[in-house]
Amino acid sequence: MHEREIEEVVERIDPAANRILGMSVEEARARVASGRPEEILSIEGSFALVGRDGAAVRMARSLDRPLRYFLAKRRSGPALVVSDRIDSIARFLDEAGLGGQFHPSYTRMVPAHHVVEIRLVGCPDPDAAHTRFFTPPRSTAPADPRDAGERYVGALAREIERWLREIPRDEPVGVLFSGGVDSGAVFLVTEHLFGTLGLDRARLKAFTLSVGGGEDLAQAREFLGPLGLELYLEAIEMPADSLDPMGAVSVIEDYKPLDVECAATALALCRGIRERYPDWRYLLDGDGGDENLKDYPIEENPELTIVSVLNNLLLYQEGWGVGTLKHSRTYSGGQSRAAARTWAPLRRCGFEGLSPFTRPAVVAAAEAVPFADLTGWDVARLYALKGEIVAAGVQAVTGREMPVFPKRRFQHGALGAPERIRLAFRESDYRNHFAALYS
Repeated sequence: MHEREIEEVVERIDPAANRILGMSVEEARARVASGRPEEILSIEGSFALVGRDGAAVRMARSLDRPLRYFLAKRRSGPALVVSDRIDSIARFLDEAGLGGQFHPSYTRMVPAHHVVEIRLVGCPDPDAAHTRFFTPPRSTAPADPRDAGERYVGALAREIERWLREIPRDEPVGVLFSGGVDSGAVFLVTEHLFGTLGLDRARLKAFTLSVGGGEDLAQAREFLGPLGLELYLEAIEMPADSLDPMGAVSVIEDYKPLDVECAATALALCRGIRERYPDWRYLLDGDGGDENLKDYPIEENPELTIVSVLNNLLLYQEGWGVGTLKHSRTYSGGQSRAAARTWAPLRRCGFEGLSPFTRPAVVAAAEAVPFADLTGWDVARLYALKGEIVAAGVQAVTGREMPVFPKRRFQHGALGAPERIRLAFRESDYRNHFAALYS
C-alpha cells in the first residue's frame, strides 16, 4: 500500500507536568524535534516532549517519568497518540471510535536517554528509530571513595539547588524519608541548602511512613537525633487498609511485584501527607540512588553477575537496553520502566516531585566511579561502597557525618511484618488484574 505520513499527533500530556530549567517548553520541544542528541541532552529538568519536523515525529523524556505512544489507523490518515499513561491513550481511542484497535501491549514506551523517531507509516508500519542522547563516560574518576563522593553528592546538591530556586520561596518542601542512604543524603543536602540559600527551615519536613510499626520510623529517629535534626521529622502513621496493591497496579499500569509493592507503599505515604496537608505540593525523594551506585542484591537475580552489573552501561537504569531480546517495548527496562512507581503515586495525589538521583549529571557522576578498581570484583565490597561514597560526599558538601544503616527496601522498612502480607501477591495476580482493566 501507499505510505502515508502521520496526519495528526494527539498529545494527552499535561504540559504543566514539565519542569524544564533554563529554557521554555517551546525551545525544549524544538530541540526534541531536531533529533540532535546534543540538543536533547541540553534539556535540563523533568520533561516528556513531542516535536515534529516535517514527516518526522520525535519523542524524548527524562528518566524520572514515563512517556508512551500508540499509532492509530484512520481513513483520513494515521494518528499518533502520545501520553504518560496507557489509560489516557485508551480513553482517547474510545472517544474517537477507535477502541477496537487498542490493547495495552500495543502501546510503546519511549525509553529513557533515547529520542524516538517515527517518520513514515504504511503497511506494514516501519519500526521506530531509537537514538541515544546520553552516554556518560565510565570509570573516569580516581579510585578514591572520598573523591567519588564529593563529585556525586556535589552533583546532587547542584540539582536540588536549581530545583529549590525554581519553586516559590514560601512553599513548604517535604522529603520522603526512611533514614536510608539515599533519602538521608537528599534530606541532609536539602537542609544544608535551605541554610545557604537563606530559606526558612520551618518550611522543610522529613516525612516517614509507618504502617503497623515498620522499622523505618525508629531508623529515621536514630538518623536525625544525633544530628540534632529530629525536629524536622514527621511520622505519617497509616492503617493497614491504606495498602492497596491492586489499586497500585492501576496507578502505575504495571505488574512487577517489587514495583507494585513500592507504589502501594508510596501511595499510602502520599495519601497520608495529603490528608494532613491539603495544600502541600512539593516533595523530594531518593529514588534512583540504588541504581546509580549498583546497590541491588545480585544473588536475587539469576541473570546477573557482578561482571554483568559492572560491565554494562546503565544496566540498572535501562535494563538490558534498546535492541536486545530482553528489552520490553511496552515498558522499557530497569528504572526506565520502574520510574512510574514514584512518578504516578505523586501525580495521583497532587504532588510535584523531584527525584534528583535521576538527573543526568548525577547519573554521570556515578558512572564515572571506577567500580571494578574500588571493589576488585567483590560483591560484598560493592554493597558496602555505596554508603562509603555517599557518606563521604555528604560530609564534603554539608560538613555533617551521615549515619549509614543497612539497605532495606522502602516497602519492607515502612511496614510491620503482619502488614506485608497485604502485598503478598504473585506477578501473575497483578498481571491478571491489569489485563482485566481492559477486558
